[in-house]
Amino acid sequence: MIRLYIVVFQMLGVLFANLLLTGDISVSVNILSQINAGQDLKVEVTLKKGEVSGFSRFQMELPPGVTATNIYSANADFSFKDQKVRLIWLRLPEDEDISFSFNIQCNERFKGSFDLAGKFSYIDNNERKTVDIQPQTLAIVPSPSIDANLLVDIKDFGRSALPQMGAPEGTLACVRQKPTWHDNNNEYIVTLLVNKESLKKFAKIEELVPPGYTALAVESKDGVFTFKDNKAKFLWMNLPVDPYFTVSYKLIPMKNTDIKQIAIKGVFSYIIEDKTQTINVIEKEVSLANLTPEMVKNILQQQTITPQLVAQNTMPTQPAVKQTVVENPKNTTEQASAIDPVKSANKLVVNKEVAVEPIVEVKPEVKIETKTPTIAENTLNVTAERKVANQNEVADLLEPQTGLYFRVQIAAGHKPVNMKKYFRKFQLDTLVLKEKHDGWIKYSVGSFDAYKVARDYRVHLWNTTSINDAFVSAYNDGKRITVQEALMIGSQRWYQ
Repeated sequence: MIRLYIVVFQMLGVLFANLLLTGDISVSVNILSQINAGQDLKVEVTLKKGEVSGFSRFQMELPPGVTATNIYSANADFSFKDQKVRLIWLRLPEDEDISFSFNIQCNERFKGSFDLAGKFSYIDNNERKTVDIQPQTLAIVPSPSIDANLLVDIKDFGRSALPQMGAPEGTLACVRQKPTWHDNNNEYIVTLLVNKESLKKFAKIEELVPPGYTALAVESKDGVFTFKDNKAKFLWMNLPVDPYFTVSYKLIPMKNTDIKQIAIKGVFSYIIEDKTQTINVIEKEVSLANLTPEMVKNILQQQTITPQLVAQNTMPTQPAVKQTVVENPKNTTEQASAIDPVKSANKLVVNKEVAVEPIVEVKPEVKIETKTPTIAENTLNVTAERKVANQNEVADLLEPQTGLYFRVQIAAGHKPVNMKKYFRKFQLDTLVLKEKHDGWIKYSVGSFDAYKVARDYRVHLWNTTSINDAFVSAYNDGKRITVQEALMIGSQRWYQ
């Protein structure tokens, strides 16, 4: 009789091993205990959402060498990146039970076993809550078509794969040939050599040029060239396949510009493990025309350049040139030039010559107007206001997060406001946080891994509140970047 109770208890344990309950919310994962190497295995997940209806996310982490593909996402935004399966809902379907599924597959040379674990996160009363999914062990059935001597234990593969994710070996460098003046065309030509080694994905060159010049691309090597606020930029989602290449642009002096004095400062940035690393552009008295591998080697041997992990957007500052911007009258929507600016019909033009960096978000910020108090009001309220400010300053500040993420900015002003009172009228369903940026106090909501989800939430605000000019902002490790750069870093699509 006791043995029967033990068997029943074990069966119940297996039945509920993957059922997690938090109040009336539960997540159950249905999956076999074995996976055939090189073949798909279906993972089925059922969510009993209870009263949860807003922003939610399911995440499951897979070991190196295991991939995932979507089957049915239940209206979620499905993604698989950095070995993480993510399904994100801006608003959950109305059904009480929500089911979704995806396939996982491990390399056909694998053997051994691995654990699957995950979590479901949601927002409740402006607080993020999480339901952890109990890990489940999957045994790998080796492929009969692979010689046993060629099989690799998945755990050994994971350990050996980690060192490969560091910085590429060799000499990463970006060298600028001293700018050459051409009297015939009244312009400088600036040429840069990029020795990228094994880099493949997102990279950027950013050059701060002196006031009084405009810039136009000469050779971009399939990169996106932009010029704005004295900064010339080359952006690549995918770098050229060659281990080294050159790009160039020309600097055209404006009227009364002293062409004898020119000094350029630049950086070359790239992504390693979702972290931005930056090296300075080094200017040298060299010729970058008709380069050979031996010539490149000699140029690089003159100085070793060590990459450093730095915050993004840390270019040296100089006074900006006063520019006249003529805006295309048709430019009334967010531009689809984030991924392919060349195809966009909506461009901004500086002095009718220079293409300005495509702007993904063109909606104006809400300017918060604050009433200037009288002397009597200041005398009565200053003490109370300082106490409240001291208590709320830290709680209301936007804390930096790691990695790439998006928020929706809803307002900005030069003077702080009482956030609870000011934003109460909008009846927002999420927490408003503030940050100081470029001389403004900016107010934003949400934190989204995918641009599409942030875009959808922006539309949700347009439709459900009186805020009609909210827009998406982007961050990388807590630093503001353009949405265009974020889309390139995250290899994400732009949505209008």
